[in-house]
Amino acid sequence: MAALAADHEEAGLDEADRAMLDYAARLTRSPGEVTATDVEALRARGFDDRAIHDMCAIAGYYAFVNRIADGLGVELEHGKG
Repeated sequence: MAALAADHEEAGLDEADRAMLDYAARLTRSPGEVTATDVEALRARGFDDRAIHDMCAIAGYYAFVNRIADGLGVELEHGKG
């Protein structure tokens, strides 16, 4: 988990998991650069349209929530203890 949190590209993931996280990272960092080719790459690794939709929706949701929180100046809660 620590390797995954540090850098998913170096975490030793299988091809499908790496493709999923590459897609989510690209969608988060450069959404205007995501193309049908990116979607086809996911299909080539066994993801169906529902799974690809879910990846896109989850990445989009987190981006939305983070921007709302940033825009409102919401501070992260830190664990107590």
